[in-house]
Amino acid sequence: MTATQEAPAGPEIGRDRRRKEDQRLITGRTRWTDNITLPGMLHCAMVRSPFAHARITNIATDEAKAAPNVVTVITGADVAEEQGSLPNAWPITPEQVTPAHPPVAVDRVTFAGEIVAVVVARSAAEARDAAELVDVDYEELPAALDLKEAAEDTVLAHPDLGTNKSALWVFDSAQAGTGGNVDEAIDKARGDGIVIEREYRQQRLIPAFMEPRSVVVDPTGEQITMWSATQIPHILKFLLAAVLGVSESKIRVIAPDVGGGFGGKLQTTPEEFITMVLARRLGKPVKYTETRSESLMAAHHGRDQWQKLTLSAEKDGTVTGLKVELLADLGSYVSLVGGGVPVLGAFMYNAIYKFPAYQFNCQTVLTNKTWTDAYRGAGRPEATFAIERLMDELAAELGVDPLVVREQNWIRHEEFPFTTVAGLEYDSGNYEIATARAKEIFGYDDLRAEQQRRRESNDPVQLGIGVSTFTEMCGLAPSRVLGSLDYGAGGWEHAAVRMLPTGKVEVLTGASAHGQGHETAFSQIVADRLGVAYEDVEVLHGDTQVSHKGLDTYGSRSLVVGGEAIVRAADKVIEKARPIAAHLLEASTDDIEFSGGRFSVRGTDQGLAMAEVALATFAAHNLPDGVEPSLDSDATYDPVNFSYPHGTHLCAMEVDTETGAVSMRKYTCVDDIGNVINPLIVGGQVHGGLVQGIAQALWEEAVHDEAGTLVSASFVDYLVPTAADTISFDIDHTTTPSTTNSLGTKGVGEAGTIASTPAVVNAVVDALRPFGVHDVRMPCTPERVWRAINDAGGREPTTGDAAPHFDPADTADRTDGADQ
Repeated sequence: MTATQEAPAGPEIGRDRRRKEDQRLITGRTRWTDNITLPGMLHCAMVRSPFAHARITNIATDEAKAAPNVVTVITGADVAEEQGSLPNAWPITPEQVTPAHPPVAVDRVTFAGEIVAVVVARSAAEARDAAELVDVDYEELPAALDLKEAAEDTVLAHPDLGTNKSALWVFDSAQAGTGGNVDEAIDKARGDGIVIEREYRQQRLIPAFMEPRSVVVDPTGEQITMWSATQIPHILKFLLAAVLGVSESKIRVIAPDVGGGFGGKLQTTPEEFITMVLARRLGKPVKYTETRSESLMAAHHGRDQWQKLTLSAEKDGTVTGLKVELLADLGSYVSLVGGGVPVLGAFMYNAIYKFPAYQFNCQTVLTNKTWTDAYRGAGRPEATFAIERLMDELAAELGVDPLVVREQNWIRHEEFPFTTVAGLEYDSGNYEIATARAKEIFGYDDLRAEQQRRRESNDPVQLGIGVSTFTEMCGLAPSRVLGSLDYGAGGWEHAAVRMLPTGKVEVLTGASAHGQGHETAFSQIVADRLGVAYEDVEVLHGDTQVSHKGLDTYGSRSLVVGGEAIVRAADKVIEKARPIAAHLLEASTDDIEFSGGRFSVRGTDQGLAMAEVALATFAAHNLPDGVEPSLDSDATYDPVNFSYPHGTHLCAMEVDTETGAVSMRKYTCVDDIGNVINPLIVGGQVHGGLVQGIAQALWEEAVHDEAGTLVSASFVDYLVPTAADTISFDIDHTTTPSTTNSLGTKGVGEAGTIASTPAVVNAVVDALRPFGVHDVRMPCTPERVWRAINDAGGREPTTGDAAPHFDPADTADRTDGADQ
């Protein structure tokens, strides 16, 4: 019996590889949660409140119970003792006000879409039909909907709490010892410098993933098995045990192929908990799959902030201070990590700039809307938008090109590693090279010249050029830092590498994919590390019984944390194989070298392939004394720092000043994400991220009416772009490897979303500056653009930049959708 192994064709890292998982995904030969059918399986449908805030006075279920094939109907009162309260894993201050969050409301509903009863039937259609027969009587209560009014406690979202203010989180560079006093810097600038004050609105967004959430629970085995369309199977398993009082060893969570998440499945949901409660009660498998409208209405939302910013600078444009005052809408409950999302952004408002003084104040607020949590970028897009808009305003005040004021203030490449005013250490970067490359590809100077010609000719279609030079902190870690911020988990990741007797390799990872291409990229890493064929690597994930340990996928952590754990496990395999190879080759372990998948004796042509050593280890006929017959290895990696990708994004927008219509002319981005494992996957991640960020700038907004009903609860009203709505992007990258992980990678999943929104809005505003417009509230719909022009006076454009104009009406918080 012999093991054979073909030599790899060449290095895998840096190679375009089509994703090995795509064949099953695009042909449907896969298993989504909603595909799962088990013997005797029951189906449930949720009865949801139409009111944003109301007292439940009566629930009549008899008619629903009598409907065909209905097994049971339960209300919140029926399960009040066993359903528990959904957890909040990130209380950002000890004083945080956190309302209890039952999966099924018991006596009061706090947002339109909250579950008030559950129907279980033998088919999904029968459950939905019967749900229509549940008659609920409500006593409607005043609803807290406007974020600013809620912050004033005008109407209480939870009257029993006595306030809507959940937590106040403050970072002050003077107190932290990372910088000076920001108020002193601003006061000084009011006398002999420049002060820019602006207020920006981050509208509420909906993740709108491709696959709606779905959950199946089977209680009939020795373990309770849950299949869920989730980003966090390991965290979900832990929290199910903690909340429902079930031994963790008796729970198995499987995240099969998951159709997108974008943070929207970074949640433990009421539907997961109540489905498990029902399955245990009934002793049969139970499934729930949400409709698209339910997904848009009741799955968590993102963003939703008011940002008030004050920037101070010297007269030459050198920044001296930045103050951020933030209102963040949590919705009706403090979700799993929702309260901490603004805290992630707190460290990024200073961005790539050398601010000497900085202060961040965030007040989180409860309202009677769907709760908010992480959405692609989680706090970093909000911060980047604000500072990049503000830097454009500073450039306009100075009358200089926006890139000039940025370069004047950014960290230069020779200054890395650099400790920022927010206390983070950026390990590597080169903003100069990325910007120069972006300008070249974009044709920056030519477009500026065209813009000037259009202004001089009073062309009704003006050209705007938007800039966004960004960085982000990603690879959510390290654990000590997260602990210092009162985050409820660590930032480590776990992996295992198994050498099979035939020379094939199994990789187990705690990073659970939902479309990122983990199986392909991780196979490439292991193929290079162990010198095996890419096709011979199998990546296993998303099952807490197969990959028993992990912290899952979010925050651009899969590669920089999960990938590094895999590297370390693979290196342990090599070290375990080294003495066995030495023994078989009758050489000293110190003389054994490993390269290209082969162990050799230094200075000779004697050698063995990794596959041969794996087979010999399996047979165990001739091993060194005291050596166990296994090469399998595990590693748990906890990073010492975040990673800091960066880039320069440039956008050209054409704006019809007569109609307000906007169209994208050109978009170029040059990102530095460290060393690239698979350029093809990176391109896909960047394209997807760009479209999500552009969509916030131009199309997407969750809109509630005056009663708190979500009026954009379908794709007819919530405008998710298609390929036809976008253009071809010019993307490129520069490389400064990260110094904090062996792969030199930095993460890419959120970069496009973080950088693109301010680039687009800056372009729209840049086109309209001659009209006296300095801001257009997102999304920049034709109506809002047209109104901005007319509110600024509707005057003829000037060839020079006009003085900034601010109309409080432009930023009034609206809930009635009238300005859509």
